[in-house]
Amino acid sequence: HKIASLGDIPSIKQLISLSIDKNMANLLSKNELEASRESMGLDTTLIKDQTYFLIYKDNLLIGSGGFSFRETLFGGNHTPNRSDHLLDPNKHSAKIRAMYTHPNWIRMGVGSLVMSLGEQAAKNLGFKKCELMATQSGKLLYETQGYKTIESILYEANSGKTVPMVRMEKDI
Repeated sequence: HKIASLGDIPSIKQLISLSIDKNMANLLSKNELEASRESMGLDTTLIKDQTYFLIYKDNLLIGSGGFSFRETLFGGNHTPNRSDHLLDPNKHSAKIRAMYTHPNWIRMGVGSLVMSLGEQAAKNLGFKKCELMATQSGKLLYETQGYKTIESILYEANSGKTVPMVRMEKDI
């Protein structure tokens, strides 16, 4: 694994697209999948903060994800309601963010590795909890990693299309 750099953006975007199109297609309706594309995507703040991890098998990018010490819970650069305000580790949860796995590598430990890297890095900064917004394809992974549901929401994209999501939290 390595920390992502701005030069990795093209390969990250390719992984995100593959992950959304293949890993979520069987779980969501066409409209929900379109809403997912509007709510998910690349957040370059994570790259600039050096909190975004890339997982490789040989030279193939097979997974990505990380954590944030900023207020935004989910979404890409294009997602509305973003906030770059810094979080206080004594009051707030770190945010596990932007988890994507290559379709050929799901259920092989890639997501678990990314989770452990992000949680450990957040813990090293003094955070005691992590929270995330789970998609339908990620919810099982997060549950197996000890995350508990806080609330279920129906996210409404700018297009008016909706997709179910689940806000989850874990003590670290």
